[in-house]
Amino acid sequence: MDIRTKSVHNGVYKDKSYNSVTTPIYPTSTFAFDALGKNKGYDYTRSGNPTRTALEENIAALEGGVACSVTATGMAAVTAVLFYLKPGDHVITGDDIYGGTYRLFDQVFSKYGISFSFVNMRDLDAVQKAVNENTKMMWIETPSNPLLNIVDIEAVINAAKGKGIISVVDNTFLSPYFQSPFEFGADIVVHSTTKYLNGHSDVVGGAIIYKTKELEERGRFLVNALGVSEAPFDAWLVLRGVKTLAYRMEAHQANALAIAQFLENHPAVKKVYYPGLSSHPQYALIKKQMKGFGGMLSFELDTSKVSCDQLFSKLKYFSLAESLGGVESLIEHPWLMSHSSMGEKGLKSSGITQETIRVSVGIESAQDLIDDLTQALK
Repeated sequence: MDIRTKSVHNGVYKDKSYNSVTTPIYPTSTFAFDALGKNKGYDYTRSGNPTRTALEENIAALEGGVACSVTATGMAAVTAVLFYLKPGDHVITGDDIYGGTYRLFDQVFSKYGISFSFVNMRDLDAVQKAVNENTKMMWIETPSNPLLNIVDIEAVINAAKGKGIISVVDNTFLSPYFQSPFEFGADIVVHSTTKYLNGHSDVVGGAIIYKTKELEERGRFLVNALGVSEAPFDAWLVLRGVKTLAYRMEAHQANALAIAQFLENHPAVKKVYYPGLSSHPQYALIKKQMKGFGGMLSFELDTSKVSCDQLFSKLKYFSLAESLGGVESLIEHPWLMSHSSMGEKGLKSSGITQETIRVSVGIESAQDLIDDLTQALK
């Protein structure tokens, strides 16, 4: 089944009483038992809910996993996956990952006996040198946030193969429409469903997709025990949004490519980061690993010509806001906003500068967006 068909039909036909063509919302905290030890598959919404199950079936089908758990936020999904580990375990991850993930690793889990190596994951030698006897997880984010660096998923996972290391891929930036990490050997895929899977900036959520039943069993236990499962109404919103995933991703990509090409030739822009540009240093890997380029781009602003404040204040169609993946265009300053928690040292080591601007390109008219950037960059 094509992914466009899966996104519309998986997890939908749950109403046997009235044959609703949309999935019902079950806004109940608890479910009655028919008798001791006998129910209709659900007992308490933290542990399971039919609306949430529907979304989990849908996302699992899109990613090609055996099952999925959806969570209250993207960071809730990241947190639950980290509980696969125990004190003394070691994680290898990129030095240019999302600021919230970096903060969770560096400032929370590191205090509980789990160690992290933040390395340039494009450098396979650096990855291999970081592996030691207590390495238990590879955390891969590709494309990276916000510099759109590409990690060779298969090569990094092969570096850990046979050593009991779980490989986790954050697929938020591309969605299952443009990238399929399980095809390259991933054990777990995570998403912030807040972003492209929902696509309408009206809900927060996360997802954990499992390659095996064994990983699923542990993951479901953790999500339930930690109490981080997604609310029924939020799950319904994501399930509604995911139906248009394919068509939104095509629109995001077309607009992002047009804007990236425009910015690449603008005198007030020093550099553009976008996987769809042939100038991207990893273009060959991009063509091999990805089915598309996505709707995210970043660029280095020449602040000797236009200040960040001038740019942001003059824009009409780009909201100065964090988050990404919605139908509307957003723009932000990673140094002071989405990645500020990394601290100056972490920011500099990742390559983020005070002139780095991140853009989540929406589905508006590409020409209107380019015209808006043109007047704002004067």
